Amino acid sequence: MGLTADELRFGLDAIAGKEPAIARAIAIAGYPEPRIRATGYATLLRTIVGQQVSVAAAASVWNRLEALLGETMAPEALLAAEFDALRGCGLSRQKQGYARSLCELVVAGSLDFDSLPADDEEAIAHLVQIKGIGRWSAEIYLLFAEGRPDIWPAGDLAVQVGLGKLLGLPERPSEKQTRELAEAWRPHRGAAAIFTWHCYNNPAL
Repeated sequence: MGLTADELRFGLDAIAGKEPAIARAIAIAGYPEPRIRATGYATLLRTIVGQQVSVAAAASVWNRLEALLGETMAPEALLAAEFDALRGCGLSRQKQGYARSLCELVVAGSLDFDSLPADDEEAIAHLVQIKGIGRWSAEIYLLFAEGRPDIWPAGDLAVQVGLGKLLGLPERPSEKQTRELAEAWRPHRGAAAIFTWHCYNNPAL
């Protein structure tokens, strides 16, 4: 599961002790709510389904997939499904390729969500084996599903904008700058990432 409310508070308090700007922002915006997703292959399948479509459209596709494949959404069932049946659920040819890549790795035992490497970079390398899953999606999975405390998705636009706002920067930092600016916040950068999203649209900041 993702970082709990207590873990978020602990991580942010540790950062606030080093960074007065974060302490001020916590005083204004409060602590963020946890962002938690289930561990396992279904969460990444949902990520694939939701790429480049609205939340409502993704939910509709997911419901049709559940009706076709069953609530457990077993990877074997998806691999056995006909192209036209999956297309009828709303999965394009490209997304079917991504979904089959994920299911094939799981069924072959090449990707075991119960034993991803403990090292964050190694875990990311395992997840990006899946077609259609890039570094950002892998980082979000490790942060929201596994609750890894030091995941820092520096390529995320909202993280960059939120960080710039929190630190009073004149412009949005680049991905490289975003990584550098948070280096001193190890090993609590996951809490910082969730806080940047929490602050992103806060007019008080």
